[in-house]
Amino acid sequence: MPQRLTPLEIMTKLISFPTVSRDTNLPLVDWVEGYLNEHGIEAHRWPDPDQPHKAAIFAHVGPWEEGGVVLSGHTDVVPVDGQPWDTDPFNVTEKDGKYYGRGTCDMKGFDALAIWALVEARDAGLKRPLQLALSFDEEVGCTGAPPMIEAMNKVLPKGSAVIVGEPSTMQAVTGHKGGFGYDTHMVGFEVHSSIMHTGVNAIMEAAPLINWANEQNTRNQAATPSGTAAVFDPPWTTVHVGMIEGGTAHNITAKDCHFMLDFRTVPDESKAAWRDAYFEQVRAVEARMQAVHPEARIEISENFSIPGLVPEKDGEAEALVRALTGDNASHVVSYGTEAGQFQEAGYSAVICGPGNIAQAHQPNEFISVAQFEAGHAFMQRLVEKLST
Repeated sequence: MPQRLTPLEIMTKLISFPTVSRDTNLPLVDWVEGYLNEHGIEAHRWPDPDQPHKAAIFAHVGPWEEGGVVLSGHTDVVPVDGQPWDTDPFNVTEKDGKYYGRGTCDMKGFDALAIWALVEARDAGLKRPLQLALSFDEEVGCTGAPPMIEAMNKVLPKGSAVIVGEPSTMQAVTGHKGGFGYDTHMVGFEVHSSIMHTGVNAIMEAAPLINWANEQNTRNQAATPSGTAAVFDPPWTTVHVGMIEGGTAHNITAKDCHFMLDFRTVPDESKAAWRDAYFEQVRAVEARMQAVHPEARIEISENFSIPGLVPEKDGEAEALVRALTGDNASHVVSYGTEAGQFQEAGYSAVICGPGNIAQAHQPNEFISVAQFEAGHAFMQRLVEKLST
């Protein structure tokens, strides 16, 4: 008789796999697949052909028919490098009513609850299917979810309602901002810094583009938000640069500079308009660079693009979560998720998961025991509802 693990035991196992986005998630996928197989559940994986060390995994229990509920999570976590942890980040530590560990909140806590629910549902006599979908590379732009969704629809009966378990303190979140980002490579021309006017300093030429981002944020923050934007925090589109690198030495004009500029757009503003505004600035800076040396240039490539989650009129997923939680308030978030990608693929989608986003990505990340237990109770009610 296979051992049936508790949600906490499953979370502890998932946390033990250091599935930082830059690294493999295959040991975790292997364990999930093996655990589900032990309980008579066939799991399917989608290996990324461009990253053989990564894969998504999904499964189905209940009647082999369309219209099921999908529990969607991601397997990757953000790095712990440089963060001052008081405990081992890849071992769950319970202290003061909290479970500490990388991913407890974002979002292996939910993943554990979803795996537990699938195993429970296997023997619950479901009248409506339940599916599990665990993607990868969510933390670097939700790039693993779209091919997973496509693969699911080729193998499993298509579900109709998706619950994305990002931390929402178990509230029904029905909308989120869209997001997209561009890798920007400034290519300069090296000369000795004493004659810098004859060269092109890639770092210094990046500065006007980064300053443009600051100017947009100042302008957006000062503007009166639209009715659509007003419900978000912050109620405007943000433009952000979080990483930059470049240069060779302090006395050489930098030949290269790389940075990523990303947008988090409110739903009533278009990606195309913001893209065109940025590219206009890029062309102006590039022209100035090439006036000094024709080999100088700016290379742009899209790093990620996440559609926003649009609130649905009479949404099936929203109605289901509200019935299970009793939450009837309106909630939106500024972070992006695969919910918008499921929605684009024809699913009804909502966000509802245990934990508070304020703890995500932090040193000493945690999920409160109370929130984890609330998530467990939610899954118990979901399995019961699908069985009646």
